[in-house]
Amino acid sequence: MARRGSWSRDSKDYEDWIDAAYQDRLAAELLFTDPRLYDSCAFHCQQCAEKALKAYLIFKTHRLVDGHNLTWLCKQAVKHDQKFVEWLDESANLNHYYIETRYPGDFPLEFNQKQMESVLKMAQDMNDFIYQEIKQSTQKQNKGETASVM
Repeated sequence: MARRGSWSRDSKDYEDWIDAAYQDRLAAELLFTDPRLYDSCAFHCQQCAEKALKAYLIFKTHRLVDGHNLTWLCKQAVKHDQKFVEWLDESANLNHYYIETRYPGDFPLEFNQKQMESVLKMAQDMNDFIYQEIKQSTQKQNKGETASVM
């Protein structure tokens, strides 16, 4: 995998990443309504999870991590919160949708509604969890700053 290095134009602001994750979540939820678009829905679920994980890792480490492998990103998040262990297996499944849903293949992916519900739920749950973790942590930090001023 090529490394982008210090010249990367990707934001290093966790809020930008959590917003981008939410946009992918909304796209996935809209695409889910039409079975003909399940492959695009799966891609946006993968993107939602990836961007949410990157937001979390930026929030915790103040560094932008490179890569698209959700399992690797989850393992990095586990170092900060063991709750991410629950997504390790599902993240491996969701990894397939990063490339396979974007380009035509000899063996097209086929999805049924139950599979897509599971994929969408995983992305939604991870997005919700990360959003709440960041929100709670920033509220605690803000309370601490207020208390130290008094």
